[in-house]
Amino acid sequence: MVLSIRDVEPRDLDSILALNNAAGATILPLDAAALRVLFAEASYFRLAEVDGHVAGFLIAMREDADYDSPNFRWFAAHYTRFVYIDRIVIARPYRGLGLGRVFYADVTSYAETRVPLLACEVFLEPRDDVSVLFHGTWGFQEVGQQVMPDHGRRVSLLAKTLCSFPFVRDTYLAAAGLPDLPWLAERPRLEGHLGSRAAGGA
Repeated sequence: MVLSIRDVEPRDLDSILALNNAAGATILPLDAAALRVLFAEASYFRLAEVDGHVAGFLIAMREDADYDSPNFRWFAAHYTRFVYIDRIVIARPYRGLGLGRVFYADVTSYAETRVPLLACEVFLEPRDDVSVLFHGTWGFQEVGQQVMPDHGRRVSLLAKTLCSFPFVRDTYLAAAGLPDLPWLAERPRLEGHLGSRAAGGA
């Protein structure tokens, strides 16, 4: 098995949309316009390929994203700087291979060089115990709950303190900034993206 993780490109969006909308009740569906907004606004949008086939993806936003998700807005109202995991989807044939942990290690590496907090939510209605357990073992703690107004579903709002961030802040961000290395580069946000603002969440 050959696994690679890379940034999503425009040519991948049709596959991403199909994978998202086949994920089931724990992931809110998207249309093409909403996905294009996510593609434009995401600070982290990467996919996993297994033997050349799209196996999953993860989308995450910085706190200043133009994004109408009620869960993202909850974190924006309570925290100054964070990376918010909007959704992670693993295709059914590739579940159980540890790709969720690979993605979470990768997005944590991105976040801990920029912000003190990694945030997300899990559905409590219907309760997704696999996701609750996964996030608990990854070090997330519940910081709130809310009912999503457009869907009537209760979510648990989770956050993880990134203990490496103070070192990065004091050593690099407070001085000359992060080193100029490819793995530390920011994903460019697209100007003038098409479609209406996206709403929803993982």
